[in-house]
Amino acid sequence: MPSINALAETAALVGDPARAAMLAGLMDGRARTAGELAALAGITPQTASGHLARLTEAGLLAMERQGRHRYHRLASAGIARMLEGIMAVAEGAAPAARQARSFGPRDAAMRAARTCYDHLAGQLAVALADAMVARGVLELGPDGGAVTAAGEAFFESLGIPMAHPGRGRIFCRPCLDWSERRPHVAGVLGAALCTRCLELGWVRRRAGGRTLLVTPEGARGFREAFGVEVPAAP
Repeated sequence: MPSINALAETAALVGDPARAAMLAGLMDGRARTAGELAALAGITPQTASGHLARLTEAGLLAMERQGRHRYHRLASAGIARMLEGIMAVAEGAAPAARQARSFGPRDAAMRAARTCYDHLAGQLAVALADAMVARGVLELGPDGGAVTAAGEAFFESLGIPMAHPGRGRIFCRPCLDWSERRPHVAGVLGAALCTRCLELGWVRRRAGGRTLLVTPEGARGFREAFGVEVPAAP
């Protein structure tokens, strides 16, 4: 069990506005350079480098080198889950005037569909989770999830193999959606579903953030495969 000091140190690292902005900028699962993260946080590259060193040393970030460039990303899905949880708590602790508004991002497109690190989130993801449970291809409880026998055939038909990679990560679990306050699918299965939707061209990333835009092919695919009506992005 982590010590109280370790908990306080982690909270202090995330609590700095510049570091929080850089961590939030990595919630789409992609890696970014120090310069890109500095721009997101509104600070100089030199200041960003110091913050990034502290976050990496604490295990919140991982750094990869490619040629002359250094790329930073969240160290694990667990870090993303922690950040998403803090965002949800922060919204709930807001003053009453803010609570009267809906939770989560104000951007309608981001509320509709986005990534939560490496899996789908937003209204689209919650609708897909509901549809999969209703169709009996997925069992989703408060603490975990499982693919049924019918679900294995369903996911295979979508081009998502059911072989577990066996790297210690949970295969399927619920993740409380930041804006919808209901679960979407995370874990290995959630990541595989997100990757497949991108491969099929059902969703595409909007530049510069976590937002996903549903394509006309996606609107048709989600309707035919999941029975979910999702409007295509204009």
